[in-house]
Amino acid sequence: MKKKTIIISAILLAAGLDLSAQTPDSLRRVMNLHDCMEYAVSNSTKMKLQQTEVSDAQVTRRESIIGAFTPDITAGTYLYSNFGRTVDPETNTYISSTSLNNGYSVSAGITLFNGFQAINGMKVAKTALKMGLSKEQQIKDEVCLATMQAYCNVVFCTKMTDVLQSFVENARKNLELARRQKELGQKGKSEVIQMEAELADREYELVTMENNRKDALLTLKDMMLWPVSEELLIDVDQLDACSGELIPQELCDFAAIAGQAKEGLPAAQLARGRMQNAKTEWNTARWSLAPSLSLNGGWSTSYYTYPGKPGYVTLPFGQQFMNNGGEYLQLSLTIPIFNGWSRQSHIARKKNEYRRASYEYEQTLHNIETEVARALQDRDGAQAALDQARRRSEVQEEAYHLNREKMARGLISSIEFQTASNLYLKAEAECLDARLKYLLKDSVVKFYKGISYLNQ
Repeated sequence: MKKKTIIISAILLAAGLDLSAQTPDSLRRVMNLHDCMEYAVSNSTKMKLQQTEVSDAQVTRRESIIGAFTPDITAGTYLYSNFGRTVDPETNTYISSTSLNNGYSVSAGITLFNGFQAINGMKVAKTALKMGLSKEQQIKDEVCLATMQAYCNVVFCTKMTDVLQSFVENARKNLELARRQKELGQKGKSEVIQMEAELADREYELVTMENNRKDALLTLKDMMLWPVSEELLIDVDQLDACSGELIPQELCDFAAIAGQAKEGLPAAQLARGRMQNAKTEWNTARWSLAPSLSLNGGWSTSYYTYPGKPGYVTLPFGQQFMNNGGEYLQLSLTIPIFNGWSRQSHIARKKNEYRRASYEYEQTLHNIETEVARALQDRDGAQAALDQARRRSEVQEEAYHLNREKMARGLISSIEFQTASNLYLKAEAECLDARLKYLLKDSVVKFYKGISYLNQ
């Protein structure tokens, strides 16, 4: 059996296949932030539901175009038998005899003018399709932002887990050192107990942070619709490349960013589309007071026979089909005069809908301006906080290492060292949190500049 396995392996190597690349560990893919956002968008239930809405809008638009330029065509046939008194189609007199009648008809009609309802319907359907696509983009942006936030939470918890792991190791080494110093008479029992308490605190913090990491990872899986039972590996070092350098203020023109956001954001496009559709429907309602003109035409024929009439000779079906045929052409003009004031009420309601849509559009633009201003302010504030957190972390790190040396020499107490250790741990956590917050705030500003989250 072993010889057979060696032979198969040799054949695979001769074929150019790398056996080491087929191990289960190598098949696991480490996903970065872009990969997570793409996966979340492609599997989002909200996206799939909105895509069905867009498909419906496409069907409605196609229906409005076809309905505006093509006639309605119908065809029909009938067959009935009469057993009592009836009118003879040939003599137009009443007879009392069993009869059999069969008829065929084709008709077509098209509206020539109905107050531009067909044209306005096409405009509404076109705008609705654009709104559906804008809504799809809005959902995509929301999914990306939520995924980004969940991703950053996982990165924070993972990084802090590594930091706490190092603190646990240092606390364990300090405890061993304190025990040796106690044996040599350099430290008392109280200081050893204090070091044991510090190790217990650090281990508790590590377990808590590990639980937070698992919870954050589960949240990320939920946002991505990732299978819960499958392992999700993410690149926690991807975001370390951000230096967080201050962006020159001249590159952050508020008016230019706000103007671009008002034109390109899906929220603005949706509000603008609702206002345009409301105006179009208002115009359609006003044109309902105008006359409508339609053209109709058709052709029909029939076949009849009297099976119960003695001596009656029925003409052949083909001859009757041609002889009994008839055509008609009708031009109709409908003038609305009075219908209980319902048209005027409909016009008034559509006008109010347009006014509401206009107010909502103005409010949306104002909200976008406020969001852009807040995004710039938050980004600059996050930058300042990041710079301060970095300086504080560097100082606390230096102080921590100095206190470690003093602790090893017995120059400071365990309580003083624990205080320095807590300050350094807090500074590390706040620095990492400030850096991730800056990345999120900067991504939002880039989004308002017209760069989607997936393209950043």
